[in-house]
Amino acid sequence: MAFGVRAARVIDVTSMEVRADQVVIVEGERIAAVRPSFDGPTLDLGDATLVPGLIDLHTHLVGVAACGDYAQELKYSAAQQAMAGIPNARDTLMAGFTTVRDVGTFRAFVDVALRDAIDAGHVLGPRMAVAGAYVTVRSGGGMVTGFAHDIELPREFRFGETRGVDDIRERVREIIYQGADLIKLIATGAVLAGGTVPGAPELTEAQMRAAVEEAAWYGRYVAAHAHGAEGIKRAVRAGVRSIEHACYLDDEGIELMLEHGTYLSADIWWADWIREIGPSQGYDAEQLRKNDETAEAQRVAFAKAVQAGVKIGFGTDAGGFPHGMQGRQLATMVEYGLTPLEALRAATLTSAECMGWGDRVGSIEPGRFADLVAIRGEFDAGRLADVSFVMKGGTVVKNDLANEPG
Repeated sequence: MAFGVRAARVIDVTSMEVRADQVVIVEGERIAAVRPSFDGPTLDLGDATLVPGLIDLHTHLVGVAACGDYAQELKYSAAQQAMAGIPNARDTLMAGFTTVRDVGTFRAFVDVALRDAIDAGHVLGPRMAVAGAYVTVRSGGGMVTGFAHDIELPREFRFGETRGVDDIRERVREIIYQGADLIKLIATGAVLAGGTVPGAPELTEAQMRAAVEEAAWYGRYVAAHAHGAEGIKRAVRAGVRSIEHACYLDDEGIELMLEHGTYLSADIWWADWIREIGPSQGYDAEQLRKNDETAEAQRVAFAKAVQAGVKIGFGTDAGGFPHGMQGRQLATMVEYGLTPLEALRAATLTSAECMGWGDRVGSIEPGRFADLVAIRGEFDAGRLADVSFVMKGGTVVKNDLANEPG
């Protein structure tokens, strides 16, 4: 049976309009209509603002969150890491993120298991598109680093390790065969991977182009972790869908992203958390130093990309900090160049388009999943850090605002 959800304000992220006194009519899992009135049972949220379910393009839901010690990856079994993902998924959904792109796990395919458990209704969490395993060079930014040279990690930690163009095609095919929705390339070194240099390229353009081509045969796309300017440009020229992080994105890289229509997913809030909390969570001196070196550069690059008109998505790197805090990044995105409504659009419609899911999530329109989030009072991007109402697929999972439909 259809029912309505009424709020004082509903935001249309397609037209960028705030519409007064609208009712979103829900039938099953989907939105049937949006109109000023409805005669059937209605859930009245009162003086609230209703927005689409939020989307995070860059999460890591499996495993123990917010720990800088990569050795922890060997302290837990795959089952333990999957179980640890259950509260992570719940906290993410309760924070208003009804869809996520989970972009890699050191132990291959635990994310696939979590996605499938959510889809089956066994676990409460967001819709997930998962990467399965990092595609990376040996000792690169997608590896568990910091061990002696004669320590050989189990294969499940090296599933995406690659050595050349032909090898990368095989890695991509195997990862897709095991259930991945997208491919995650580690194009440069990383801030948290010990011994790697964030600005240094780690995959060649030919390798990345091979990954993009191979993924496309299976209807998949590629996201590229890339901090350094050269790695970013190689990835964009190779045809990746999105650039993750982009700390040292330069003017040439911005122009290439505009030319190729590449999305930017930049985790520009997380550095503040690392500075404040990181030392108590096991982040070591090298990680803290690299965080300080990249943070301001990333924010400057983000502001320049916004001004130039690059397609801005919303990615936070949740998992490096506790899940459920992702909404705090919206205010930081406003601080560095987006309007509040543009920040919301980045975290909804634009991210849905980046995922290729624009026909199912990301906006409050007929035919989309009934994924709805509300905040008290008028719209303020900062208030999305503490949402009061969450609906996923027509089911209310959080409601601090109103009574049952009546």
